[in-house]
Amino acid sequence: MPTVAFHTLGCKVNHYETEGIWRMFMDQGYERVDFDHDSDVYVINTCTVTNSGDKKSRQIIRRAVRKNPEAIVCVTGCYAQTSPGEILEIPGVDIVVGTQDRKNMIRYIEEHKKTREPINGVSNIMKNRVFEEMDVPEFTDRTRASLKIQEGCNNFCTFCIIPWSRGLLRSRDPESVIVQAQRLVDAGYKEIVLTGIHTAGYGEDLTDYNFAKLLRDLEAKVIGIERIRISSIEASQITDEVIQVLDESEKIVRHLHIPLQSGSDTVLARMRRKYLTDYYYEKVEKIRQALPDLAITSDVIVGFPGETEEEYMETYNFIKKVGYAELHVFPFSRRTGTPAARMEDQVDEDVKNERVQQIIDLSEELAKEYALRYQDEVLEVIPEESVLDEENPNMLVGYTDNYLKVKFEGSQDMIGKIVRVKITKSGYPYNEGIFVRVMDNATHAKMKANA
Repeated sequence: MPTVAFHTLGCKVNHYETEGIWRMFMDQGYERVDFDHDSDVYVINTCTVTNSGDKKSRQIIRRAVRKNPEAIVCVTGCYAQTSPGEILEIPGVDIVVGTQDRKNMIRYIEEHKKTREPINGVSNIMKNRVFEEMDVPEFTDRTRASLKIQEGCNNFCTFCIIPWSRGLLRSRDPESVIVQAQRLVDAGYKEIVLTGIHTAGYGEDLTDYNFAKLLRDLEAKVIGIERIRISSIEASQITDEVIQVLDESEKIVRHLHIPLQSGSDTVLARMRRKYLTDYYYEKVEKIRQALPDLAITSDVIVGFPGETEEEYMETYNFIKKVGYAELHVFPFSRRTGTPAARMEDQVDEDVKNERVQQIIDLSEELAKEYALRYQDEVLEVIPEESVLDEENPNMLVGYTDNYLKVKFEGSQDMIGKIVRVKITKSGYPYNEGIFVRVMDNATHAKMKANA
């Protein structure tokens, strides 16, 4: 039986797609082995969001070549899409496939075995208008299932290379999304995370169908679905219709990730974001009226070119004003090929790092404040794994629907199920709790109906 090993760099979408590629290999009779083992084929799924993503991708490619010089090394993903020539110059790389046409990978491998010639399977992504279907009926990680619903982005923010590596926005066929969601639920998953490159942009390329309608259909048509999580939603995509769906839903969780990037209007303009802070804040307030317990998380880039002390403080104060449940904070990274990399007034690294640390400290403070609201409350948690704890070997860790990370004592058979846990000590990054009971479907439905 031929073997295949995978290494995935980058975002959740890449991890989803690696699972989809593995399915194709599995259907052709391959056995999956660990990346550090000898394998007949190595597949490296690359990232290009920063220059260091490219560098890390090259290091992993070389590692595979060294591991087994006789193996077929196949490189895919975003870095493969933007720089196939650069990758093919690495001695030992046999096949390059970008972020589309992954279905051809196994055919290329068979072709390469005959000719021993390198194959460049990368085509112009900007011409692609069709979502590439990839079935992922279950995941190697068994607790939370991702469901990719769209591909690409039309925003062209000045710091971002992604439209060039992923192409323009394309939505998955609604029927296909529903069928895939049902398969995941039938495989035992309680929570489905809707994911994509610009997830809530879903439907912008469809006629008479949009993201709000998809959310409604998932809830109405997928039998047995317990939780629907949206991986990310832009402020401009929080329409009145979406707010209404969230308000009426019994399945969509109380957590939204709404990227901010900066809390300064002048920086947002230089970033070419599609909103200003007043608009963003108005959307957040509107959605909080519908869902008062909502956890809002976000992304922030600190040290964007030209960011003055005043602009930085505008961001700092805006973050405080919104009161996030948690932030992902990034120092601005110059990505070759983007307008921001060529901008004047690049911020000094030391200044950048100091600002990043201040925002991280603020994020922790806000996260603790948010978690404190749930001290002594009983919340529903899906345990994901055992956690290493020398004092207690039976500790589990998982997330509540509003994205609090909870540690509690439980048994292995609870992993992947919905259990009720009382928060005994709120905190960050972990809250501590005690197990109350496992939720069976009937009790869960009854409690939802009475809520």
